[in-house]
Amino acid sequence: MESRVLSSGATTISGLPRLTRPAGRLNTVTVAVACPASLNTTGGNLIWGRQFRPSLLNLDHSSPVVLTPAKREVLKPCAATASESGGDAAEGGFLAKNPWLTTGFFFFMWYFLNVIFNILNKKIYNYFPYPYFVSAIHLGVGVVYCLGSWTVGLPKRAPIDSNLLKLLIPVAFCHALGHVTSNISFAAVAVSFTHTIKALEPFFNAAASQFILGQSIPITLWLSLAPVVIGVSMASLTELSFNWLGFTSAMISNISFTYRSIYSKKAMTDMDSTNLYAYISIIALLFCIPPAIILEGPQLIKHGFSDAIAKVGLTKFVTDLFWVGMFYHLYNQLATNTLERVAPLTHAVGNVLKRVFVIGFSIVVFGNKISTQTAIGTSIAIAGVAIYSLIKAKIEEEKRGLKKT
Repeated sequence: MESRVLSSGATTISGLPRLTRPAGRLNTVTVAVACPASLNTTGGNLIWGRQFRPSLLNLDHSSPVVLTPAKREVLKPCAATASESGGDAAEGGFLAKNPWLTTGFFFFMWYFLNVIFNILNKKIYNYFPYPYFVSAIHLGVGVVYCLGSWTVGLPKRAPIDSNLLKLLIPVAFCHALGHVTSNISFAAVAVSFTHTIKALEPFFNAAASQFILGQSIPITLWLSLAPVVIGVSMASLTELSFNWLGFTSAMISNISFTYRSIYSKKAMTDMDSTNLYAYISIIALLFCIPPAIILEGPQLIKHGFSDAIAKVGLTKFVTDLFWVGMFYHLYNQLATNTLERVAPLTHAVGNVLKRVFVIGFSIVVFGNKISTQTAIGTSIAIAGVAIYSLIKAKIEEEKRGLKKT
């Protein structure tokens, strides 16, 4: 409004001549005036924290309005009224003012879904020991969920071209191999032991970065991995549920996920994480279906399905497979969403605590008996992973800080 009034005259901001008001109308405003007595000071004239100039709000025709070289006064916004402050608070939202609540919810759901997945997954293997088929179900349920989300536009499907597809195929293959071998280990040994072995994954990541990618790994990172190796070795020697199939499968899973990380770095894209994970799940499912049919198909048709239905019933069997697939997909998606909300250091600590929660809850739920040496070895391994994660996250943050400067 003010700019329109000033531009209608023949004068400019600098060197304004003395203006007089023609009789019968008022078409000028003051540039600097003393605050009149009638100025509203209760905040009622505030619009988004700014106060209208007094000359535009209180048009007093009884006295001429003349531009004077008076000292310029800074108009400070008055305190907003109760109704306005309430509106601002409502607009900002309670969660917007307390982002830690949303982040805490993401962490809670990540942990909760991961624990529930591991427990339900092991219960399924107790009456249906077919890890290739169950692995395909995990991914299949997630793919159906992604396709349904794309159908309703939540989120909108991101386009994919042949070049990106070629980059994602190795990532999806390693994801499928790591997932299947993890489930073979879950079916063969105790959940707590599998997660103890999988604590070695940082060691394989460091080795691959050093010897395959040619990256220099600080000596502090290598030293922090020593407790991990020692702890896993101690736990393995006295693990009551130990067998070579479970141990070897968990180790292959570590190697597979390490190569998945390597190929993921080569397949960096601007696509959002939700769409990217959906495409990886679809391709990984295509890799999982053939071995499930070839290696387990005949047994499933002959007695696998019938034995499971005889033990728990058709309804429970189907619902267990559906929910374990949903929990698998959602906890992986939440892990990615949580990483986007927090610093790598916080996510690293959260990932270590998640493994502690899974190991602890699995021991309690299944009543797994562990020796004292296994308990000590597991604790040492988890502590080593925590130290490694903290050091690595700190190094990554320092690198980003240097890039910004």
